[in-house]
Amino acid sequence: MVQVVINPASLLESGIRVEKVDQFSLFRFTDELQSRLERLLEKNETGDLTPEELEELTGIQELDRIFTYLNSRLMAEQ
Repeated sequence: MVQVVINPASLLESGIRVEKVDQFSLFRFTDELQSRLERLLEKNETGDLTPEELEELTGIQELDRIFTYLNSRLMAEQ
């Protein structure tokens, strides 16, 4: 198991925005963080990630899972 060195909470200030979609306010990644995630995923597919990038990818993916959960709960409650 890989230990996450990039704490997902460290991305909250610079990598997160709240976006209004219809009547919902949803958590989203900033364009910069979304681009970084996509670059890391591409490198992961080719096996070119460094150990540090793998840790970063793991942290961003964990934050993505948290946001998916929170957004689904927000939508279900409204």
